[in-house]
Amino acid sequence: MLIKQKDELIRPFFIGMLWLIVKRENIMRISFIGAGRVAHHLVYALSQHHQIIQVYSRTLVHAQTLAAQVGATATVNISEINPEIDLVVIAVSDQAIASVIAEVHQQLPDVLIIHTSGSTDLEVLAKVHARAGVFYPLQTFSLDREITWSDTPLFVEAKSEDDLVLLTELANQLSKCVYQYTSAQRLSLHLAAVFACNFSNYCYDMAKQIVDAQQVDFSLLYPLILETARKAVQHDPEQMQTGPAMRGDQNILNMHQQMLQDAQREDLKKVYNLMSQQILQSHHPKESLKLK
Repeated sequence: MLIKQKDELIRPFFIGMLWLIVKRENIMRISFIGAGRVAHHLVYALSQHHQIIQVYSRTLVHAQTLAAQVGATATVNISEINPEIDLVVIAVSDQAIASVIAEVHQQLPDVLIIHTSGSTDLEVLAKVHARAGVFYPLQTFSLDREITWSDTPLFVEAKSEDDLVLLTELANQLSKCVYQYTSAQRLSLHLAAVFACNFSNYCYDMAKQIVDAQQVDFSLLYPLILETARKAVQHDPEQMQTGPAMRGDQNILNMHQQMLQDAQREDLKKVYNLMSQQILQSHHPKESLKLK
């Protein structure tokens, strides 16, 4: 009898202690709308600190695959999103963000809702939903490659100061590079990232097409690619520019154009001419060098 009474006294104590631990650690209940590349990486990263409740996707198998990794539930019905949550992460294509917030706003009026886009203004959410924010990782995402979150810049923005503090704390759990940037600042970064990442990767693709046509191993260019990247992050890229356009070597420029013309690669020739002309204008502004 005494033991039973003791247990009855101890049980509420432990329940109370557990609640305090959860409260102190600020474990959030988070749901995701979207199951693509960004969601794939962010779901796993946030699940190390918080509880992922649901994953929504228009394709059930995508939602199920991602949800299963973190013990969440999957849904293809956006109206089934559990309102008893602290945060909704919209990780969909930029053009879909406006329609998503319009659809979920009424059923989640008091929940903080954020998007992960670099090119979408906070106001796309805020004009519909009071508790709106942005959580933008400046990184390139692929399903088959891990992300080093601690080195990934994270940019947060929110309509209210309290939510900005909350998102900053959330970002600090993942990265040591956290910034409170405005939508305009974030958009400039996104544009710059297209040049630094997307366009440069397509240049690698074009380079591979050129050597593949002559059965030359693309891996021979790896040391050059890596050294170029190292110089770009250690010095001013303008000062590190090399090549025939930088030197103003018209003979080599003409030879390369002829090679592309002979290979019937007018598409690559146009890119070559455009980029060479930009380099010429930047480094030889007073010279009358012209590309044919």
